[in-house]
Amino acid sequence: MKDLDKTNFDEEVLKAQGYVFVDFYGDGCVPCQALMPKVHEFAETYGDKMKFTSLNTTKARRLAIGQKVLGLPVMAVYKDGEKIDEVVKDEATAQSIEAMIQKYI
Repeated sequence: MKDLDKTNFDEEVLKAQGYVFVDFYGDGCVPCQALMPKVHEFAETYGDKMKFTSLNTTKARRLAIGQKVLGLPVMAVYKDGEKIDEVVKDEATAQSIEAMIQKYI
């Protein structure tokens, strides 16, 4: 998984061709921490079909707000720079995240 920050988000996500998965998480977000091992597993399983990235919103708050990430956790799929799908907060379970990934691979 590629770690994102405000210096590389545009290049890695908004200017990327194809599908990019972004895990928006925060330092104090307990559900984010609980999901992280599963998300890393998905990256290993599906990483040859989709790029997997993560952004710590604690360090990039303006960027997160610009992407309409207002609560955590948020798992989003971008295609050619456009956000096309996401699971948010209580909907963000390992099952729903994997189902979203499988729609696009």
